Parts: sequence; structure tokens; C-alpha cells
Amino acid sequence: MPTPSRKRFLAVAGNMGAGKSELVSFLCRRYGLKPFFEPNDTNPYLADFYADMKKWAFHSQVYFLTHKFRLHRELMAEPGTALQDRTIYEDAEIFCENLHRQKMIDARDYKMYRELYESVTASLQPPDLMIFLKCPVKTLKKRIAQRGRAMEQQIPTEYLTRLNKLYDEWRARYTLSPVIELETDRLDYLTDLVDRLDLFKQIEKYL
Repeated sequence: MPTPSRKRFLAVAGNMGAGKSELVSFLCRRYGLKPFFEPNDTNPYLADFYADMKKWAFHSQVYFLTHKFRLHRELMAEPGTALQDRTIYEDAEIFCENLHRQKMIDARDYKMYRELYESVTASLQPPDLMIFLKCPVKTLKKRIAQRGRAMEQQIPTEYLTRLNKLYDEWRARYTLSPVIELETDRLDYLTDLVDRLDLFKQIEKYL
């Protein structure tokens, strides 16, 4: 099994239900990488946020930014190659941006958040490779229902659609690292040998 020739930082980006955690786990098994997962389960605001987005949006986003910054610094200190499930960049460019556009975070709080985000990310090493996962909303909703997280079951279709649009906008202007795009509703790297070998070939160029 191939192993990285030197330390690398790989990141997987994509909407909820796009298959990030599954891909991270798969690649870590394949290449012996250390995974860094998003701190969803420890966010004390998350359930409140899904119940009342306007009241808790700013609190939840500041929590994610703070803990994602800490996580990013941990993976920078990791001696081996690290693979991250959702980046600090997505917190600001996708989720906070969406909440601001929907008037869930007002202009004053948004300005402060962006200043904090830009100061934080200026001190961070960007990924050596960003893997963007793309998936239509219909498939996202099906996967979210199947994984059964109670707080996600009432997420509106319109919310997922807006997030997909923001991911496309961010992808168009993202220049921090090389990018691989994967259409995960069509990709079956778990059971399809051709898909699996193609995925390995693309990623091993950066390992």
C-alpha cells in the first residue's frame, strides 16, 4: 500500500450528506493517514441552532470557527500526513455567508466574524490538496435521512440548495491549493474497482 513520501495536509470539502466522512475514513484506511473530523458532536449550540437559526446562528458559527482553528493547528503539528473532514474555510465561506445572506446574522456581527476569520486563516498552512465533493440536493436529502441524525431531519430543501450554490461560488474563486472534484452521487469507490483506481490515481499525485 502506498504511503506519503513526506508530510501532507489533505482536506475534503462538501455539503452535508455529500460523503465527506465516508471518504475520509476510506482514504485513511487506504493510506494510513490521520483523520481530523469536524467537531459537530461537541457544539453546545447546534441543537438550539437548528431549532432557532436566527437566535443561535452567530454563537454556533463562532464556536465552529474557534474549534476549527484549534483543530487546524493540531493537524499542522501532526508529524504525519493529515486528512481533514470539512475545513475552516467552509465555516466562513459557506455557512456563515449563507446565514448572513439570509439575515440570520446581522451586518455588525458578520463584519466582526469576517475580521476574526481572516486574521485566523492568515496564520494557517493551507491544504496541499483540496478534494471537493459535489452532490445534487435530492441525494443529499436521501443520505441525511439515512444517517438519522435527529437534529438534521427537518433541514429545508431550500437550505441545502443555497449551500450547494455557495459551494460552487467558493470553488470558482478558491486558489489556495490544487483541487480534485468528485461527483459523489455517481462515484462508487467502495465497490467499483474502476472508480476506486481512478480516485487513487488522482490522489497519489499529491501524496
